[in-house]
Amino acid sequence: MKNILLFLCCIISLNMYGQEEFDGHTWEAPYHLPTPKDWGIERFQIPIGFAPQILYKGVEDIRFTPGWAKVKSEEYWSYAFLWYLDGKIKMDENTIESHLKNYYTGLFNINTDSAKKASVEIIPVTTTFKKVTTSNGDLKTYTGTIEMMDYLQLKPITLNCIVHLSNCTENNKSFIFYELSPQPFTHTVWKNLKQLWSDFRCVK
Repeated sequence: MKNILLFLCCIISLNMYGQEEFDGHTWEAPYHLPTPKDWGIERFQIPIGFAPQILYKGVEDIRFTPGWAKVKSEEYWSYAFLWYLDGKIKMDENTIESHLKNYYTGLFNINTDSAKKASVEIIPVTTTFKKVTTSNGDLKTYTGTIEMMDYLQLKPITLNCIVHLSNCTENNKSFIFYELSPQPFTHTVWKNLKQLWSDFRCVK
């Protein structure tokens, strides 16, 4: 729980949308993204303070598995997040790779102080994605990997990832949904992650 709170405090303090304060606890999403029992939830605005290279406007909506920060859990680092974005977003493999490289590089930096960085060999974030058969009504679907430093243990970790792109024609919005876990795609944790997107509705 302490590690989750550290993550959340960092992203909340570094994210502003225009000049207005954003309260993810009181913000009412116009879409439906379920929160399973015992899962964590957090929201903050985009542009993202720790990844300013990502030039979108909207909201990031996160769902943490109960074991997200528990090193010995099979759900460790297993979670999902939605980008609810203004306009129609164009997406391809290169865009995903660039955005997630910037995202996880920034995430590591804000969660790791200089002393800790000096104590280990830091590997750069590398991302590899490919387009796959679309699923669940997606406009596009991608799978890939994110190789990065796990700031909770200060050692390398590889996250497997599925990315879904969808548009909501009613209000000129785009949705990018990321499912992530170090577990192989055959592991049962993916059933719960995929169910989030299966139950998603762009309008309540």
